Amino acid sequence: MKGQRISVTINKMYQYMRMTEESRSVIKILFVCHGNICRSTMAEFYMKEIVRRAGLSGEIEVASAATTNDEAGNDTYYATKDVLTEKGIPFTPRRAVKMTKDDYNTYDYIIVFDEENIHGVERITGLHDAKKVYTLLTFAGEDRDIADPWYTRDFQQTYRDVEAGCNELLHCLLEANPDLADKAAKN
Repeated sequence: MKGQRISVTINKMYQYMRMTEESRSVIKILFVCHGNICRSTMAEFYMKEIVRRAGLSGEIEVASAATTNDEAGNDTYYATKDVLTEKGIPFTPRRAVKMTKDDYNTYDYIIVFDEENIHGVERITGLHDAKKVYTLLTFAGEDRDIADPWYTRDFQQTYRDVEAGCNELLHCLLEANPDLADKAAKN
């Protein structure tokens, strides 16, 4: 059943991606977690780096936000910064922000990390079963959450999950948009 559910989700995602890529010049991705200091910032900076390496920074914009105000104004958590530094992923100072209803219209893809994040996005937007909201590991063919390292303290596992999900997200975007794939292949 899990495999079938992932397959259906991926098929719907590809349909949406193809439709979106035809109508947009810049792809906008928003990573959303509970507080916007651990998972979403890790994914934001990792995704920005692989997009940069692919030569697609002008075609793909990446940001992150929270479903709550719990950490509003705080910078990326120090343990997240430690893992990013260890892995050679650049990051910049930033301040946690809460997702807004307008973000749903601004971004093409809202990428979350667990069921709680999905419910938070639904609460903020007033939308249920929104077609542009995906869990990150869905792109890697996995039907599971990415645990919040704030509670697990396992920032290395979170990084491995973020790395796998973001790599496959970029792969899906390139498959859905041959022009982007051509540009990335030239870099």
